Amino acid sequence: MATQPAFAQEKSGVRPGFEEASIQGEKILLFRPSVKVGEKSMAGMFEPRAEWTEEARKLMDAELVNAQSRMSNELVQMPELYGEQAELVAEYEALFNSVANSIMVHQFFVGNRLPTRKRGAFDWTLGDEIARLAEVSDAKYGLFIYTEDHYASAGNKIMRMLVGGVPPVHIGYAGLVDLRTGNVLWLNADPQMGGDVREADGMQKRVSQLLADFPGSTITEEK
Repeated sequence: MATQPAFAQEKSGVRPGFEEASIQGEKILLFRPSVKVGEKSMAGMFEPRAEWTEEARKLMDAELVNAQSRMSNELVQMPELYGEQAELVAEYEALFNSVANSIMVHQFFVGNRLPTRKRGAFDWTLGDEIARLAEVSDAKYGLFIYTEDHYASAGNKIMRMLVGGVPPVHIGYAGLVDLRTGNVLWLNADPQMGGDVREADGMQKRVSQLLADFPGSTITEEK
């Protein structure tokens, strides 16, 4: 995961020309959310915790079902795929994570904007070859979600008190992508999200932050 700025001045973006009406009534393919939860050791290394990750995945699935009532579009789960199709999905999930991170670092944090992004045009894409996923799923739009949480161990907390160091990571992205063109139509991204994803109320807060102001929804960020 790329090094994050101390804070992001912006947390969301919408592609120029995109209108909520264009997706009205369309089913949106929900890619299986990528959820990573672990502990930051005394040495500052990330150590995955399988039990935390599994619980967080269950809580996110449940909360996304709850969020459906506040969305004007129906979220359709990605069907079970195998072989080359499964590999294709995995490749684009990884690509989305990389692009979303770049958007957060090089667009949302104004001080880091690349020379070609100085005017702030939100025109990012995953490439038009993603149309192969539209053919597989028979969907025009896809929703990608990624979260990664590092909770400090007791040793890490003591070490940070003594010598300082990087605070625990709580990063999240949610993005709407046109599966015919690869264009990122809407994105929420934050390097320090709230909500303890290991608990139901914490996951409720996290999902509200990830999907805050999703096009056509009434979802707002819980503080």
